[in-house]
Amino acid sequence: MQKKYLLGVVMAFLLVPFMCFEAGVAYGADKPFTFGVLLVGPYNDHGYSQAQYEGAEYAQKAAAGTKMIYIDKVNPADRPGVTIPQLVDDMVEKGAKLIFAGSDDMKDGIREAAAQHPDIHFVHVSGDDVLTGKATKNMVNVFGRMEYGKMMAGFAAAMTTKTGKIGYLGPLVNEETRRLASSCYLGARYAWENVLKKDPKDLTFQVTWIGFWFNIPGVTADPTQVAQNFFNNNYDVVISGIDTTEAVVVAHQKVQEGKQAWAMPYDYVGACEGGSKVCLGVPYFNWGPAFADLVKKSMAGDWKSEWVWLAPDWKDINNHDTSTVGFMEGDALSDTARAALDTFIKDLGTGKVQLFKGPINYQNGSVFLKDGEVATDKQIWYMEQLLEGMLGQSSAK
Repeated sequence: MQKKYLLGVVMAFLLVPFMCFEAGVAYGADKPFTFGVLLVGPYNDHGYSQAQYEGAEYAQKAAAGTKMIYIDKVNPADRPGVTIPQLVDDMVEKGAKLIFAGSDDMKDGIREAAAQHPDIHFVHVSGDDVLTGKATKNMVNVFGRMEYGKMMAGFAAAMTTKTGKIGYLGPLVNEETRRLASSCYLGARYAWENVLKKDPKDLTFQVTWIGFWFNIPGVTADPTQVAQNFFNNNYDVVISGIDTTEAVVVAHQKVQEGKQAWAMPYDYVGACEGGSKVCLGVPYFNWGPAFADLVKKSMAGDWKSEWVWLAPDWKDINNHDTSTVGFMEGDALSDTARAALDTFIKDLGTGKVQLFKGPINYQNGSVFLKDGEVATDKQIWYMEQLLEGMLGQSSAK
């Protein structure tokens, strides 16, 4: 009896990594169209993964006759030894016909899984396999042009800082994170030079990377400690590029200590909650419309392999039915900064302001964009370094 009990416990433990969770119910179908979502972090992380989870919920409601299943915490720390193809196999067994893989880190695994399941549709959120020709015919790459949201964050930071020192709390180093950090810097520099009319030499923009999208004790640098180091060294605004809200938490602590401190989280529209005294705003992803469109295309058999990079809806960047990228202004943003930011957003939308326009050099002084040259999508996507004027590492080496 004891052996049988122990065997049952062991089998239950082994199955934990492969458990799929159902969200909601079918909408009027005996056999609903099932789609799966692989989330890199917890589904309720108040950041990147929660934005995708809620986007999938939106898609489930928007596409009648569907059911969403998900597996969260898909990362080496939370699920050591578990592979993306194994998780995909489990979802396919549960009836999934379409699978979203939520993180750039899943690139190799989702490519392998897509080749193993040619009759299943796959969406890699971020990634560039379609661009490079590595994608199978059943795969789509989709992402939002968060560069715009990060420009807005940098602009708001420069309009707010009293010390001229802005810290950027970065995740791991890759092409995506370099271009997003650089977009923040370009937004900050534009506000500093063109609105505030200050000398660019008086603006400090420091990037510090922790090594992953969120804190993994013993593996990454501690984002709480990194944020504290910024504030303790006269940086009064910290912009977060990670999935979680440590920057806001630490800024709030510093204000309680009597210091001036502001922060901006990332990814999730509700990330400022609880930090009204310090939160200048949040650039966020709104995945619902894009996910719903892809679910409907998969259901209808109207599928083609493509690379999709979605801009904000410039008519209303915070319209949750149309805009993939938004910026929610925070309570701590001053009226002056808010008015200037609103003008900046309008100018980005009309093309009056183009920040990826030369002359711009890389951090080592080499040319990124020649004088008057406007960057192509590929030039922005495949940024090789941080930009000249930024402090911090351009690579993990």
